[in-house]
Amino acid sequence: MSLPRPPDGDPALVGRTADLDLLRSFLSASAAEGRALVLSGEAGVGKTALLDRAAALADAAGVTVLRASGVEFETDLGFAGMNQLLLPLADRRGGLPAAQRDALNVALGLDAGPPPDRLLVFTAALRLLRDAGPLLVVVDDVQWLDRPSAAALGFVARRLAGARVGVLAAARTEAGGFFDASGLPRHEVAPLDEPSAAGLLRARFPRLSPGARRRVLGAAHGNPLALLELPAALDDRPGAPPAVLPLTGRLQAVFAARLAGLGPETRALLLLAALDGGGDPGLLQQAAGAADLAALAPAERARLVRVDGDARLRFRHPLIGSAVVAAATLAERRTAHGRLAAALAGDPERGAWHAAEAAAGPDERIAGRLERAALPALRRGDAGGAVAALVRAAELSPGVRDRARRLTRAAYVGANLGGRLREAAGLLSDARRADPEVAASLRATVAAAFLLLNGDGEIQLAHRLLTGAIETSAHDRADLFEALHMLLLVCVYGGRPELWPAFEDALKAAPRPLPPALELCGTLFADPVNATPASLRRLDAAIADLRDQTDPEDIIRVGLAGVFIDRVTACRDALARVVELGRSGNAPTPSINALIALALEAFLAGRWEQARALADEALGVCEEHGYHLLAWSARYQLGLLAAVRGDDAAATALTERILAWTAPRRILSAEAYCAHVHTLAALGRGDFQDAYRHAASVAPPGRLPAHAPQALWVCFDLVEAAVRTGRDAEARAHAAALDAAGVAALSPRLVLLASGASAMTAPEDRFGELFERVLAEPGAERWPFDHARVRLAYGERLRRTTTAGPRRARDQLAPALDVFERLGARPWADRARRELGATSFSRADGGLTAREEEVAALAAAGLTNRQIGEKLFLSPRTVGAHLYRIFPKLGVATRAALRDALADRPAPAPGSRDASW
Repeated sequence: MSLPRPPDGDPALVGRTADLDLLRSFLSASAAEGRALVLSGEAGVGKTALLDRAAALADAAGVTVLRASGVEFETDLGFAGMNQLLLPLADRRGGLPAAQRDALNVALGLDAGPPPDRLLVFTAALRLLRDAGPLLVVVDDVQWLDRPSAAALGFVARRLAGARVGVLAAARTEAGGFFDASGLPRHEVAPLDEPSAAGLLRARFPRLSPGARRRVLGAAHGNPLALLELPAALDDRPGAPPAVLPLTGRLQAVFAARLAGLGPETRALLLLAALDGGGDPGLLQQAAGAADLAALAPAERARLVRVDGDARLRFRHPLIGSAVVAAATLAERRTAHGRLAAALAGDPERGAWHAAEAAAGPDERIAGRLERAALPALRRGDAGGAVAALVRAAELSPGVRDRARRLTRAAYVGANLGGRLREAAGLLSDARRADPEVAASLRATVAAAFLLLNGDGEIQLAHRLLTGAIETSAHDRADLFEALHMLLLVCVYGGRPELWPAFEDALKAAPRPLPPALELCGTLFADPVNATPASLRRLDAAIADLRDQTDPEDIIRVGLAGVFIDRVTACRDALARVVELGRSGNAPTPSINALIALALEAFLAGRWEQARALADEALGVCEEHGYHLLAWSARYQLGLLAAVRGDDAAATALTERILAWTAPRRILSAEAYCAHVHTLAALGRGDFQDAYRHAASVAPPGRLPAHAPQALWVCFDLVEAAVRTGRDAEARAHAAALDAAGVAALSPRLVLLASGASAMTAPEDRFGELFERVLAEPGAERWPFDHARVRLAYGERLRRTTTAGPRRARDQLAPALDVFERLGARPWADRARRELGATSFSRADGGLTAREEEVAALAAAGLTNRQIGEKLFLSPRTVGAHLYRIFPKLGVATRAALRDALADRPAPAPGSRDASW
């Protein structure tokens, strides 16, 4: 039998490829020689969906399908299940022997008569089914079949050999019932794995918020019914208690079915266990008071709970706990929360939450406890938990000022750490309605500025709000420092000189001591060129302290301070912890910055595939949470990778996407980042004029502008482009500016770039010494792309200017080529390969060298000296010098005669070589 495959992408069968393959095999075998199979699994796991698909496949193949389903409240009706199955075959009963026919008619309620002999009924059913083949019998919820039907089905299922009949049944795991599946093949339908569960949720609920998605995935444990039902019941407000999810009526019926037979003492203990969620027997006993935990035994026998190897009580599925809570009255839940709050007096966080849930109305004492409980959540990076605590504290606040203050703080945490821009805007609106004066506070202004900056890119308005709020009155120190951090980011992203004086004045006026991260970012992130040795030492000390740091905000701020001076590698472990926090849903906003910083570090270290993966992940998180500002930073990383790999179309598309969003908002720093991408792309394709134009837009030759940290990233590029376009004076001026600013003192990588720039512009008697010195710097090869570019520049100059040039050039060009090829830097590999080819000599008869051959061919094709130089990485003057030597060798005086002269030359003798170059 040929079985059609189901349509690809059917959400109901996401993650069921192996199960479907098994069913196809079963259907093929059963249609040929008879088979039985029992699908078992927990309620809601998807057994019915698989039965439906099997029935559809069989029907499409021309197989008759008979279906029945056990009904929980019909288990006392004799042969009710067989009646469902066999009635469609009523017209075939005439072919049965009379005794079997009569017995079957009575059993199915079609004729009156004394109770029939069961063996006659069973054999009649078997013969009827065998005669009707090919046939598929599908029975769902077989555990609820009535006793006679269950016995008949078992009799038939064990006697299918040689028949063209398949029996496919589904039963809940450990559900009991009358059907005896012993000896029959079984297949356990497992819950969906995590990727499949996430895929099903995305397919059915594409607009579900990230926080809600995480909660549903965690509670459903791969159960498809729970995945499809929970989103409809979920309360996804920021302050919703995180422990227990609400259930729809359908889920409640599935997961609470076995609670009804338990006694009140057992249900009370289960309620404590469900609301606590930790399963600590000591805590349960303390909260239960005089109750005996032995009363949980009936729940264990009913397979609702189990005791793990660590002696903790666990629900067999998280939604059983939700069903326990849903079945309890409001008074019972408050009483249980109150007992748990008392038992957790030594645990401020958990105790505060239970006290809040036990509260019957506003209570400032409990609200204060809950607000204080947000602090440890923040320190460990649990932004969602902190927001929930603050919102619930606001709900419990009797006074409007306290309510507004707590809502404002929740909005700030939600936006700055929790990835909740839309929710934060709503919380700020709620705070404004509660108390306009509090809503105008500095903390509220910081939250509003964060929303303006990251959501809408409103640089000017965010700057005006912050500077105005900072200047108007005295502020709490912590709020002021947060405002200065935000103002710093506004200035950095704005990229406009006129924004900086307000920040610098506010920083000078701020009370001392400044927080270390603020002081470091205020100098090293904002203007790293002017870093002092003392500030570098303080940064290195702060990075060393990150080993024990858990606050994601502090980690990110220290990391940002080191991003332009190559300290990210030292922060890598701490930043990786922030990324993991984001992946777990606790601090998505800092994780974006961490991913972007790690992508840059991987790019510079030559781990380009890892860099792409990190940048892609950062972009995905940005798009998921609506962080448009940070999204262009991720696209910049992808643009760098496209540029160095020679994918100019992708590099251009990415920068156009960046500028389409940033240009209307006058976010000028984005222009410098895009110019960096274009500079690398132009250098790769040999368009040195374009490379010079873009690099000079970031840092004019001979200048390192204040508050333009990107100038460090194009310092070598600018000098190279200037040299290649004959701008020797500009190249020397910029190399001198790098030296005067002490750029090489900032990091070993900047030693490589700044000293490499000096070597490129050095006179004939010094460049070799300078190149050799910089390439021998300890650890210089940690930045393989930059190191190979300096080697390439050295090899190019050696080949052109020294007697022993070709041989010495090959010593530099060959390893550079190896690195470029390993990295996938195709344009630079092509360039190094051409240079290596030019170190070989082409003729022994006084003819042209390899380089002269290239120049002559391009000149004959009509290219100008500048165009030839751009293609061959030469200055126009060098091209002219080559042509000056080429013309007399070929006996021509004009370019017009070159083509014919080249065509008329005799072929060189085999193995001949030229001593000139």
